[in-house]
Amino acid sequence: MTESRRAALPVIALLGVALLGSGCSGFSNWDGTFGGLTGSRQTSSAVLDDSPEGLYAAGVEALQARRFPQAVELFDRVERDHPYSAWATNAKLMSAYADYQRNRYPEAIGALDRFIQLHPAHRDIAYAYYLRSLCLYEQIADSQRDQRTTELAIVALQDVVNRFPETAYARDARLKIDLGRDHLAGKEMNIGRFYQRQRLYAAAINRYRRVVEEYQTTNHVPEALHRLTESYLALGLVEEAKRSASVLGYNFPGNPWYQDSYGLLVADAPPGPDEQRPGFFRRAWNSVF
Repeated sequence: MTESRRAALPVIALLGVALLGSGCSGFSNWDGTFGGLTGSRQTSSAVLDDSPEGLYAAGVEALQARRFPQAVELFDRVERDHPYSAWATNAKLMSAYADYQRNRYPEAIGALDRFIQLHPAHRDIAYAYYLRSLCLYEQIADSQRDQRTTELAIVALQDVVNRFPETAYARDARLKIDLGRDHLAGKEMNIGRFYQRQRLYAAAINRYRRVVEEYQTTNHVPEALHRLTESYLALGLVEEAKRSASVLGYNFPGNPWYQDSYGLLVADAPPGPDEQRPGFFRRAWNSVF
């Protein structure tokens, strides 16, 4: 999901600005973005400065060049060879970000879990939680498949909202929670349609009702109400069908699913002598709702 990656870039770029700007030789032209790294040191040079600042700067350069495996190796070297340096803590986050960029989500999550456990008061702890939630969010599968990862992503995103409610991370997390919930509702709809095609109407009704009751803000609710109307009618439960259609008509009066439900109930109405009177079914429908 490229939007997530664009959102993650500017924040992680800032993690090294303070340190790189404090006098790291060879990178005096740093302008706060990866594209602004115009220093002369090259990670491919024969002799690599193995000081913590040298390794860190080389890692940032590799990250800027999208050489993510190399960036991970360099940041890990900072942490391994210079664990008590001022650069080591930020290197943990940068390494996790590089793993995130190369779609190595379990590795990134493992690194972020360790960072969160070891540095709960770090100035970038909010970003660590946010990046961890993105690693899960990026793994959300098609609604036809198992949605366990979607559930885990929503939990992680909600954790960001709860812990850091006033941050930009929380604002983005709220949007992604809505998208995740829409995904879960879509999965319920797929299962409900399958049961309905198999004429297992009671099982289908349970799935559709869950969408209506638990995912009320998603785009799947109008169809779920219509499918409830269909399923209730298939079972001969006309009053329940009318109630589902009435909720659909009240909340989504101009929705095509409402028109379909209206047509179903009109077609299902029992014939009688009054059926020939103009507007009978419309009056009957209105009298119910």
